[in-house]
Amino acid sequence: MVDCRRVFRGKVIDYFVSEYRNGRTPNPCVECNRHLKFGFLLDKARSLGCECLATGHYARIVVRKGRPALARGADESKDQSYFLWPLTRARLKHVLFPLGGMTKLQVRDQASRLGLAAASRPESQEICFINGPYADFLRGRFAPVPGDVVDPEGRVLGRHKGIVHYTVGQREGLGIAIGRPQYVLGIDAGKNRITVGDGPLLRSAGCLVGEVNWILPRPRRAARCLVRLRHRHPGAPASVKALSGYRAEIIFDQPQRAVTPGQSAVLYRGGLVLGGGVIGPPRKNPVAS
Repeated sequence: MVDCRRVFRGKVIDYFVSEYRNGRTPNPCVECNRHLKFGFLLDKARSLGCECLATGHYARIVVRKGRPALARGADESKDQSYFLWPLTRARLKHVLFPLGGMTKLQVRDQASRLGLAAASRPESQEICFINGPYADFLRGRFAPVPGDVVDPEGRVLGRHKGIVHYTVGQREGLGIAIGRPQYVLGIDAGKNRITVGDGPLLRSAGCLVGEVNWILPRPRRAARCLVRLRHRHPGAPASVKALSGYRAEIIFDQPQRAVTPGQSAVLYRGGLVLGGGVIGPPRKNPVAS
């Protein structure tokens, strides 16, 4: 038994709270993979003399030009490669994904044959350390402060309950009525205000990405790829340009809706993960209408 509570609290829970406090929408599963499963746990396994760490992620590791690469799982509906982009090639050498080539049904069938209790366990896609609404969890760690809801020109339309209650693209629970649907366009933690506007204004022509990890070789010039902006996002054709300081710029072929700071942008090329990073400021569509 290895006690991971301190690392989990610092790298996952505290991060989750801090991101919401700063007006961003975090992805705790990515950080858990980065710091716990393939950080703390893998390092511990290696220190004990273990050659590899095997996990139940639905993803595959393939070899390209003598180097390990991360590929999507065979079961597209369960593919978890989106959450694994922080894995470096050095760490991929010591990781196994034995379920990556199987479907969920095949896994359940095999678990049943082996008499494993997990065979009939219901699925859960909720955050493991939260029971109930996110806002209730966050209120237990800091007090949300009400502030202004403004339109894109800065005109005050109403008051919000605290920025932790909102995320980019949200329509419900805004507490304003102007005769047409309004959506959260942005969250300014410094000014403690929410900007809302019409649906077309949610579209972004591109975005900057930070904390970039290149699993395939870093492109020397603008490269074509498919970008997933959320776990269930089908992917958008785009061009990506590597910048200095673990950053990249993504320009979409067609403007994308609700590009959310704090979430992950994961880059794919032919079913392989080219790399990924954390979404920063979106680049607004200049002809949004």
